[in-house]
Amino acid sequence: MIKMTRRMLLAAAAAAPLMAGAAQAEGLMTIIVNDPANPYWFTEGEVAKATAEELGYTANVAAHKGDTNTESTLIDTAITNQSVAIILDPANADGSVGAVKKAVDAGIPVFLVNAEINQEGLAKAQLVSNNAQGAAVGAMAWVEAVGDTGQYVELFGNPSDNNAQTRSNGFETVLTQYPDLEKVGQEVANWDRTQGYQKTQSLLQANPDVIGVISGNDEMALGAIAALKEAGKLEQVKVGGFDGSPDAVDAVKAGEMQYTVLQPVAVFSEEAVRQADNFIKNGETGVDTEKQLFDCLLITADNADQYSAPFVLDQ
Repeated sequence: MIKMTRRMLLAAAAAAPLMAGAAQAEGLMTIIVNDPANPYWFTEGEVAKATAEELGYTANVAAHKGDTNTESTLIDTAITNQSVAIILDPANADGSVGAVKKAVDAGIPVFLVNAEINQEGLAKAQLVSNNAQGAAVGAMAWVEAVGDTGQYVELFGNPSDNNAQTRSNGFETVLTQYPDLEKVGQEVANWDRTQGYQKTQSLLQANPDVIGVISGNDEMALGAIAALKEAGKLEQVKVGGFDGSPDAVDAVKAGEMQYTVLQPVAVFSEEAVRQADNFIKNGETGVDTEKQLFDCLLITADNADQYSAPFVLDQ
């Protein structure tokens, strides 16, 4: 289990100014995330940037917003700007392979965070949450909340992201052990709160007797909560999330969400930059494996008060 501390968030990342005594810049490190409008991806980019600057690099953060064409253009820019390394949250498990290969062919090491690509041997490292473990932990908490009998629905993330299917499979591993729990609907909501709200409305209309919504991420879960409130069903229908976002933790504290599974994004974003720094200086990452899994942590009403900063649970 990865222990998450305030140090790992680098003094709240972007909010913390770079210390005057930081080392002289040693080149540009380009950081490409999905969409910083989502607090999870915002934290990912800001922690990586702050870590790079702490180590003496200049750094910038760009966003592809799930579009592989934009991602490819950003990689071209990183190459043109002679980046010494690229930290990338890939847009698509298959569709991002070409962009990574382009950077590697230009002699720039690539370090992937949060999501994987379906090809090994290109990126120097792929650092991701242990989504299967996190989903199983969340599903067990969800069963404890809803009981072992009744109908439920699932909100599914972006199908182009392997994390969506991995989490769904993790849910199934646990929930299929309860034959009297019946999944009566599943909708793709693409990690988005508005889509989570809309898809939950549709699911409720088709399945008015559901007792729970299990969600692949917090944004979709928060959309579900809004729909349930509107329908006057939030007390009867239990919702579970995934990410550990500030809004989700607030919802857990308020009793509106049963739990969220905290992804250690602050941990692996920092670690990716440190491995990039090690590779630049020593020609190796310092880690034996390309794919590295970081265990998730369960946040419930019992420990939500220990959540002290975005995506950090003090232990």
